[in-house]
Amino acid sequence: MLKLTKNELRTQQTRLSLFEKYLPTLQLKKAMLQFEVNAVSAELITLRAEFTSVKETVENFSPLLLDKSTCDMLHYADPVHVKKHYENIAGVEIPIFDEVVFRETDYFFFDTPVWTDRAIELLREMVVAREKVTIAEEKKRALEKELREVSIRVNLFEKVLIPRSQENIKKIRIFLGDQQLAAVAQAKVAKAKLRDAV
Repeated sequence: MLKLTKNELRTQQTRLSLFEKYLPTLQLKKAMLQFEVNAVSAELITLRAEFTSVKETVENFSPLLLDKSTCDMLHYADPVHVKKHYENIAGVEIPIFDEVVFRETDYFFFDTPVWTDRAIELLREMVVAREKVTIAEEKKRALEKELREVSIRVNLFEKVLIPRSQENIKKIRIFLGDQQLAAVAQAKVAKAKLRDAV
């Protein structure tokens, strides 16, 4: 319940001042996050196109990959570890792709067809392209989640907290103004009565 006092008026004015000071920071963060989401969306389009291109090239090799007389090329294209690091962008820890670590090739070159190295290289390119897409999608999800949360806060400030504080200040000022007018009127009446009594 709103108290209609001078102390409450000061409290509401302080609160409004803090809200109005904090809102531009939130709006800036929201704009930065929106920019980053748009950038990662564009990056994803490029990365998906690269993955599709490499995948199509690998599919041209697919009959050769089924050849049992060669080494197990899929074994050498299976990632041992995907290295990534995290960076803070607009207050969000997002993953950044570093590299994919593969097994060392230890097959005997003279026992394998000439195209084996190229096939393994293409398979690895496809895995790297896939991992780049996966990490970019993870990055986009993290940014979108933070963007939703910041948007909710911006809306809360713009549509609820600031208008409510302004309305409370207005109510308190009207009440205090009415009280002051009533006090002045009572003082005039009392003064008039004193004059008439003398």
